[in-house]
Amino acid sequence: MATSHSVSKVVVVGGGIFGVSSAVHLARLGIQTALVNDGPLAKGASGRSLAWLNSARKRSAEYHRLRMIGIDRYRTLSARYPDAAWLRFDGGLTWDADDASNEIGDVFAHERDLGYDAQHLSAGAIASVTPGVAASAVTPQGAIFNPGEGWVDLPSLIEILIAEFVERGGQLVTDAGSAAVTVVDGRATGVTTTSGISLAADAVLLATGGDVPRMVADSRQYIADGTPIALLVWTKPLDLPLRAVLNTPRVAIRPTPDGALALDSAWSEEEVVVNSDGTYSVKTSTIQGLLNEASNVIEGHPKLELQSYGVGPKPIPGDGEPVFGQLKDIQGYYVAFSHSGATLGLIAGELLAGEIASGIEHPLLANFRPNRF
Repeated sequence: MATSHSVSKVVVVGGGIFGVSSAVHLARLGIQTALVNDGPLAKGASGRSLAWLNSARKRSAEYHRLRMIGIDRYRTLSARYPDAAWLRFDGGLTWDADDASNEIGDVFAHERDLGYDAQHLSAGAIASVTPGVAASAVTPQGAIFNPGEGWVDLPSLIEILIAEFVERGGQLVTDAGSAAVTVVDGRATGVTTTSGISLAADAVLLATGGDVPRMVADSRQYIADGTPIALLVWTKPLDLPLRAVLNTPRVAIRPTPDGALALDSAWSEEEVVVNSDGTYSVKTSTIQGLLNEASNVIEGHPKLELQSYGVGPKPIPGDGEPVFGQLKDIQGYYVAFSHSGATLGLIAGELLAGEIASGIEHPLLANFRPNRF
């Protein structure tokens, strides 16, 4: 569909889910769009995300609403790909530690009040609802099962979206080196890269994950940053009945399309070493500890073996809420920066593309503007 708005050419910087989703939505609107990435697609946070589709636990009403609409878009996508191994809605199961931090009762009441589909289960009741969980690992306060939750393999989704983008005439530029947004007289006019590429544009969308705050700072703009360095471990494939995403006190687990498991946790993030040259080191004991913790919560306590792991920034704004939209002082300079990249990936791309193409701010993003900082 063509647009009458004055923006006719856009450059999107970033090959993760926000960048690719926005680019394909712009192409659908008839906007001439180039997508630029410093390496291959999905090489950053989208390539090492737990990618749990959810709006569980407590957050602002506006954030919950946006996440629910984000999940709805995945439901629509699932109807197009009903047999996809990379997009599943088999529910999510969560429990807390057996100490003063346990909020399972309060969280269940909160989710019930919101109308969020939730079941408060004792350890013994879990097997009849979702298989593959070690009942002995569940704390006495019980667990919450959210049957409407799921997961997505973001690299697989990005591959599908980018094929449509190119088919619609989008320009894909990978391995371009570091990019910088060109700003002239208070307006974004394009992008240059360290490999010598220069692309002019009427608007630029910066979707570079944890690099967004640093990159906008080059134009004297400020976005509060709470990005940690995260670790995601993949096991070797094995035959297990587990289908739900598990969020437990010591490990989070989701299945993968090839029958492996993806694992992460807060404690293992804290053990990642950031070296003086900016590279990362991960101790063997950290990885083995994560494998052991996962085995402890899976029925039968299977031996889990390391396939690979990924380490790097996990994009999180300083206040925990997403950052979407145009910078307040620079016309045509848009950003996408959020922790919930998987859940919001499709809806954020849709809404940002609409704003860029029309110049009209969408009310769903009103609470998430960069100018709040």
